[in-house]
Amino acid sequence: MQRVTSRDNPRIIEARRLAQSSRDRRKAGRCVLEGEHLVQVYCERVGAPETLVVVDWALDDPRIAALAQGLPPARVVQVPPTLFAEIAALPVDVGVLAVIEAPRATPAPGARFSLLLEDVQDPGNVGTILRTAAAAGVDQLLLSKRCAFAWSPKVLRAAQGAHFLTRIAEDVDLAAWARAFAAAGGNVVALDVREGAPLYDAPIRYPLAVALGNEGAGLSAALLDAGAVRVTIPMPGGTESLNVGAAAAITLFECVRRSLAEHR
Repeated sequence: MQRVTSRDNPRIIEARRLAQSSRDRRKAGRCVLEGEHLVQVYCERVGAPETLVVVDWALDDPRIAALAQGLPPARVVQVPPTLFAEIAALPVDVGVLAVIEAPRATPAPGARFSLLLEDVQDPGNVGTILRTAAAAGVDQLLLSKRCAFAWSPKVLRAAQGAHFLTRIAEDVDLAAWARAFAAAGGNVVALDVREGAPLYDAPIRYPLAVALGNEGAGLSAALLDAGAVRVTIPMPGGTESLNVGAAAAITLFECVRRSLAEHR
């Protein structure tokens, strides 16, 4: 383990740049995980991070000490709190962060349960949806080019490790993918705020892809036209629309309910 006190150390410079710049994260295809929970899930599901940065006092925490001891010493950097604070977006109390290569994936053709996100730009919403999708057993998430970057700090924090429980493909032409999926016998369910069949009455079958758009514009005409089934969440209370994260949870777990009912 190396102890570093200089902010000009190359690994500290790299971690700081990735933590602070969305452009650099996208360009490098790498990101920073903050906190013991995220780092632990990554180590369990993916493997060793490129660099683990630990605050001096955090090595007294048995969980963080175990993370450091489980990695090759050359990958672990010990730093004072002042230096850690220059990198992390979260308070120094989190104690540990890791620099990783963001897993890259392409759409899996044989996935049973997919979620398509079109132009959902709020990082908190994308992270919440990722967490919900992982809980619902979604095999893969396909994000359009204008979605928030899945590996940004806010998305990672909101998803709470869900990134490593499912497959994530970014910059996907969703309309083209949906057309090909439907042509191969897949069922595309497109969420429409007003003009779809009630969600609870609509036919839902697997293999399944659920498509969600952003709260302002909804789904594009191209993606709606590719959808075999348009559904709307009934809202008898009169609210104009739901937060996209809430809409995702309602829709995905209705799909889960149908799947469980079929196998009873």
